[in-house]
Amino acid sequence: METKYNKVKRAIQSNIMDGTYTAHQKISSESELMKQFGVSRHTVRLAIGDLVAKGWLYREQGSGTFCADRSTAEEGKQAMDSKNIAIVTTYISDYIFPSIIRGAESRLSQEGYQVSIFSTNNDHHKERDILEKILSQSFDGVIVEPTRSAYSNPNINYYLNLERLGIPYIMINAYYDELEPTRLVMDDERGGYLQTEHLIQLGHTEIAGLFKTDDTQGTKRMKGFLKAHRKYGIPLNPKNIITYNTEEKHTKPGTELENLLTATADITGLVCYNDELAINVLNVLRSKGLKVPTNLSVVGYDDSFLTEVSEVKLTSVAHPKSEMGKAAADTILELIKGKETVKGNASSQVESIIYEPKLILRGSTKELQSIEITS
Repeated sequence: METKYNKVKRAIQSNIMDGTYTAHQKISSESELMKQFGVSRHTVRLAIGDLVAKGWLYREQGSGTFCADRSTAEEGKQAMDSKNIAIVTTYISDYIFPSIIRGAESRLSQEGYQVSIFSTNNDHHKERDILEKILSQSFDGVIVEPTRSAYSNPNINYYLNLERLGIPYIMINAYYDELEPTRLVMDDERGGYLQTEHLIQLGHTEIAGLFKTDDTQGTKRMKGFLKAHRKYGIPLNPKNIITYNTEEKHTKPGTELENLLTATADITGLVCYNDELAINVLNVLRSKGLKVPTNLSVVGYDDSFLTEVSEVKLTSVAHPKSEMGKAAADTILELIKGKETVKGNASSQVESIIYEPKLILRGSTKELQSIEITS
């Protein structure tokens, strides 16, 4: 159980890291902190005293306690410490993320950097906790995969504080649009278009799309899905679009697809948010006695190792994976090198990278006219 002293101390640190208190701003009085946390004056003084000793706060006799300017302290600290980079991803050991991380880590280690890896599990609260750790420690730069990038992010202030402290950061796979950071992303709208166009060119007109929509990758892939239908003049039944979020990814897509296939026998093609989902889709189809591509054609995304592990080899859009990781490492190194001459967020001085998608054809899709429809 957290002590009252630590609770007060951590709350003040959080207020500094999220920008509530800025350099040389007076913090709440001892009486106000006592009332806010329901603790004694002694507890408040202990917490403040510890933060003063560690350089987070400073006192002025007769005026009160103020937030220290940690930007100058951070520069001195980084000059003394070993070189450190933080990599923050939504997941660490799942799916394509190990390849991205290995690509970045191998490049950074060549340059003598220690790498700390954090996972948000696509949760904003965990992202906040990780950003607080990064801001309270000594890091030269940060590589971030945004959390639920399609939603308004409650942690923007922490990124602004990274900028204020002169700690460069870049974003991979997606980005928070309001921050306009340097980013390394795929053209996911184009990728979703290619998935759908491929099926249309094979003669499919009744195509269902399954998209994860709390990340911008999913919303952009869905946009590409819609664009392809419009480009080829194919009407789209709204019921053929299945959306889900992070918490629902293991249940809702499969259930909704099963319901859709029960309600109509017209669907002949499926566009999946990623390969992980496509594998789950194959299991649903198998349980209904449907074969791929005999009864339905399926297209995945990311060209992950999963495309080859199933009995049906998946057609999928290629993701750069380790190449993106290495490029992210090079980009953050360039920003660190250039931050001596650029104050604030140096991201504007380094070009973003947008990867063009490419469809990798395998055995999970087939021309409609040769598809056998079973009753």
